[in-house]
Amino acid sequence: MITKEVAKLTQTKRKKLRVIGVPSDLGQGRRGVDMGPSAIRYAGLSEKMRDLGYEIEDVGNIDVPPAESRFVGSAKVKYLEQVVSVCDELREWVRDALRHDHTPIVLGGDHSVAIGSIAGAAEALGNLGCIWFDAHGDMNTPDTSPSGNIHGMPLAVSVGLGHQDLTHLGGIHPKLKPENVVLVGVRSIDRDERRLIRETGIHVFTMQDVDELGMGAVMHKAVQLASNGTAGVHLSVDLDGIDPMFAPGVGTPVNGGFTYRESHLAMEVLAAANCVTSVDFVEVNPILDEHNKTGLLTVELAASLFGMTVI
Repeated sequence: MITKEVAKLTQTKRKKLRVIGVPSDLGQGRRGVDMGPSAIRYAGLSEKMRDLGYEIEDVGNIDVPPAESRFVGSAKVKYLEQVVSVCDELREWVRDALRHDHTPIVLGGDHSVAIGSIAGAAEALGNLGCIWFDAHGDMNTPDTSPSGNIHGMPLAVSVGLGHQDLTHLGGIHPKLKPENVVLVGVRSIDRDERRLIRETGIHVFTMQDVDELGMGAVMHKAVQLASNGTAGVHLSVDLDGIDPMFAPGVGTPVNGGFTYRESHLAMEVLAAANCVTSVDFVEVNPILDEHNKTGLLTVELAASLFGMTVI
């Protein structure tokens, strides 16, 4: 488990937050997710964090080229060169935020940006755990992906599977050990992706597990697994992990996800555990949303993660 010394350091860092926007839709095939950072900011992220007593610095957005201005490249791993460039810049931002005692909050963008988030966190902290909220496994490689979209590959990349330009980003390979990776909420997994999940041995809690065990029990176990012997935990929140009834503004919605209260309970358990050292919120697509409902929910979840309580 996380040591008392690391926990104390985490508490210090958590009082200073740094927001990094990554308006990228290069990793997926449906446009609009590049406006996600704006939607989350518009929903009042900075104001909410200040109300909770945090010092927050928003450094703006990483420059991301529009997909129309670039060549797709290989159909097996689309926009590879551009995704690598964006993720490498994000890696530096996340690494430097952690080294300057800030907790980085990364606003996507599609889920490929997590490749950069995790690379930076691993570079700053060393042994890193990860909790991954998602309807999908994100464990495809160029050889298994049905679409070639990199947003379906970031977890595989982070445990060392996939194109070398992605897996070796920042010079650390792999970024995560499977025994400290926990995937929560999955309900849509490709056939070959299922095989890779089993072969790597990452921990998986499907929605069936959440139904049977309860979100509280699942999250306590996830914290135990991700924080065991690690220097911190990266939290990656894909908003499509939540049921489309509550989060309609996502590019790849899948019915049967977390309820509103289950998603908040997950954040509340993490807040109590005080183990999260970096986080990204991804796949918010305002074009598909209803009056920024998903952007507002993202801010609410961030508030729960950073300690907002009823009393």
